[in-house]
Amino acid sequence: MALLNVNDLNAYYGKSHILQGVNMTIDEGEIISLLGRNGVGRSTTCKSIMGEVPPKGSITFRGKEIAGLAPHQIAQSGIGYVPENRDVFPGLTVKQNLNLGVKPGQGASRWSEEDFFELFPNLRERQDVDAAALSGGEQQMLTMARTLMGDPDVVMIDEPTEGLSPQMCQRVADLLEEIARRKIAILLVEQKLTIAMKISTRVYVMGHGQIVYEGTPDELMSNDEIRQEWLEV
Repeated sequence: MALLNVNDLNAYYGKSHILQGVNMTIDEGEIISLLGRNGVGRSTTCKSIMGEVPPKGSITFRGKEIAGLAPHQIAQSGIGYVPENRDVFPGLTVKQNLNLGVKPGQGASRWSEEDFFELFPNLRERQDVDAAALSGGEQQMLTMARTLMGDPDVVMIDEPTEGLSPQMCQRVADLLEEIARRKIAILLVEQKLTIAMKISTRVYVMGHGQIVYEGTPDELMSNDEIRQEWLEV
């Protein structure tokens, strides 16, 4: 049985039917990229799994149904979510933001502050600085690090490289690979195909609120028809 199993997932914004029968699976330690043009439902898929958008259908995590649970219950079960909008607590320091990621009663974690300071030396240098003073790239690092401090088994990351410099994009890619090395599964929403193709185990392509393709990165790169119809501008 898959670690995370999404079956016939539907979601609505008002009367708009955004997700229309989405099916996907994620196994332990996989990096799954969810690809597609803007507006096809990729972010809504993450929000529905996290309970931020009411889901219709089945979402099971470690064999237990989580569709309909509150977001904090889903987080406690072992799913992390890094939204696109870099939600840091601006009036708190970097160190305080990281500590907020630790769950109440959490035992030994696969992650420590030192892990992130090694991966992102900028955060070490600015650990006592308010998050509001960080650059966009540094805030993105901090948001991802804070989520991982809660030691999730699956982490959904929405557009982590958007607006970042090439050097910062590489840092993010390094972190994604380190996450997978620690047997944490990733659902990655990413616009940059080069990063997604390099690090993913499998890819799903979305179009019009549905999964229109599933395969390996190599299979997708050899399928000109799918790329032209659903990915290329």
